Amino acid sequence: MEVEVKLRLPDAASHQKLSDLLAPFHVKTLIQENIFFDGPAAELSSKFAVLRLRFYDLDSHCVLSLKSQPQISNGISRAEEVEEEIEPLIGRACVAEPWRFKSMNSRIIKRLRDEFEVGDEGLVCLGGFRNVRAVYAWNGLNLELDETHFDFGTNYEIECESSEPERAKKLLEGFLEENGISFSNAEASKFAVFRSGKLH
Repeated sequence: MEVEVKLRLPDAASHQKLSDLLAPFHVKTLIQENIFFDGPAAELSSKFAVLRLRFYDLDSHCVLSLKSQPQISNGISRAEEVEEEIEPLIGRACVAEPWRFKSMNSRIIKRLRDEFEVGDEGLVCLGGFRNVRAVYAWNGLNLELDETHFDFGTNYEIECESSEPERAKKLLEGFLEENGISFSNAEASKFAVFRSGKLH
């Protein structure tokens, strides 16, 4: 189970201010491209699941993930997540021709057949979005400051994966309030925003 605090920032200025404040704690910046897939009859989304390929830093590596049973409440997101590293070239081939997923030796792809009944028609590509993620080690927390580029606009948020999400959220909210940075609880995942076609 992946448990994350997700707080939305209102605009680029808030994002920049937070980025400046966190600069001494910066660990790395990741350029991510996220591409999503479903069955031709919505076999995954109808069961509240999504298959994602994430390419990092101009295809330096690629991760296939299956997220299911997502819930987001009061700025805390919970979802079951299974991940596998795959070769970026194989990932790109699957984006271009999703039928190639069928030939992969993958426990995730096996699960799509067994649990989600994705049949021989295979998968369809839904498209995706790009994300610039700055990672910070701050007060014992691993913070991820995201600038997400959709076709219809840019979204800003800060995330923190934690086994103690309420404590992490309180710390983070206190820091934002002390520094006069506006925020709100994220009400939807990036995938849900992407599918809705509008910034929430």
